[in-house]
Amino acid sequence: MRASSGLSDVGCVRKNNEDNFLVEPAIGLYVVADGMGGAKAGEIASHLAVGLLRESVSAGSVYDEATLINAFQQASKAVYDLAASNPEFEGMGTTMVCALDLPGQFLIANVGDSRAWLFHEDELTLVTADQTWVNEVGRPLGLTEDRLKAHPMRHVLTMAVGIGHNLRVQVISLQPPPGSLLILSSDGLHGPVSPEEIKNIVSQVITLPERCHLLIEAAKQAGGPDNVTVVLLQF
Repeated sequence: MRASSGLSDVGCVRKNNEDNFLVEPAIGLYVVADGMGGAKAGEIASHLAVGLLRESVSAGSVYDEATLINAFQQASKAVYDLAASNPEFEGMGTTMVCALDLPGQFLIANVGDSRAWLFHEDELTLVTADQTWVNEVGRPLGLTEDRLKAHPMRHVLTMAVGIGHNLRVQVISLQPPPGSLLILSSDGLHGPVSPEEIKNIVSQVITLPERCHLLIEAAKQAGGPDNVTVVLLQF
């Protein structure tokens, strides 16, 4: 069984934690979700989506890319239907990134701007692509990074679990080399903390829980403007 660890923190500004994560080596599933919505709606959305994905995997109904996408779509429909049935939950949704250990392949699936990274031989590589206005519209338009950091659309997602019916799920098949580290993070980490600092922390020869703690503390030292969650998986 692979070594793994996860940690979540409310951060320095928010009153409640709308992030959710799962570390379940017994079924080979690792998830980070970042909820959004009024009151506690985001917290409910992320909890519901992660729970339903876990149910699909533990029931054995996820066994390839197509069925993993279907599990995401079913979770999205459940969040959407709950929001539609309760005015207090209107507009709620969640990002969700997962790593799934299947026979012969390791799948990464993502919706929104939570991320998967691979750290190997002192190199940190971003595996997923953010589904955001900045990444899908701003950069293709040629806007500079400085302009993008100040743009009024900089926080806008182009896709989220529970928002609409045409869910686009990114799925990447990986074969992480021995000694590599897979990192799942909410934007509460990779927003305020640079990739270089993330790399410096995960390269330390300390335990996975200690690395999780240092990553969370780095986000809080940078102001902790959002909930922050990280899951680490050692290969």
